[in-house]
Amino acid sequence: MVNQDTYKGASFSLGNRVARLVWGLFSVVFFKYSPRVLHSWRSFILKCFGAKLGKGVHIYPKVTIWAPWNLDVGDESGIGNGAIIYNQGKITIGKRVVISQGAHLCSGTHDYTKRGFPLITNPINIEDEVWIAAEAFIHPGVTIGAGSVIGARAVVHNDMPQWMVCAGHPCKPLKPRVIND
Repeated sequence: MVNQDTYKGASFSLGNRVARLVWGLFSVVFFKYSPRVLHSWRSFILKCFGAKLGKGVHIYPKVTIWAPWNLDVGDESGIGNGAIIYNQGKITIGKRVVISQGAHLCSGTHDYTKRGFPLITNPINIEDEVWIAAEAFIHPGVTIGAGSVIGARAVVHNDMPQWMVCAGHPCKPLKPRVIND
């Protein structure tokens, strides 16, 4: 971070702010209003801005991504319209993950114990085969274990274990996720 006192200036460097301005303008023109079926086009644009994306990624046009260079998405994962990827810090999404509409992944917060409220970023790690249901909120520094389901509108403050169905505010593991093929 450039500044430890948010009252006196920006938390990020001028270069970072310029890059976000360019991304914001570019995303409005070429990303947000692209046809829904053009997933490879949006993946291409995100890669041009530094995102690391696997094969078969489906990111829908109304997804808000704060900084593509802080995004890593594995093969065959999808992010639904209205999702917010507020990645001031790194967000890693594994393979075959579904991030549903309106979900909010936030990797930044502020240190309220200091007068200047300096920005703190902590990476979010979503492991393989996870489903983050509609309007769930994932806090900074959280890891969602492989195969887990995070219920609609859950608020995830802590790491969630592998292969569990989790829900609530605060989010808690409720029962094992069993696959019936």
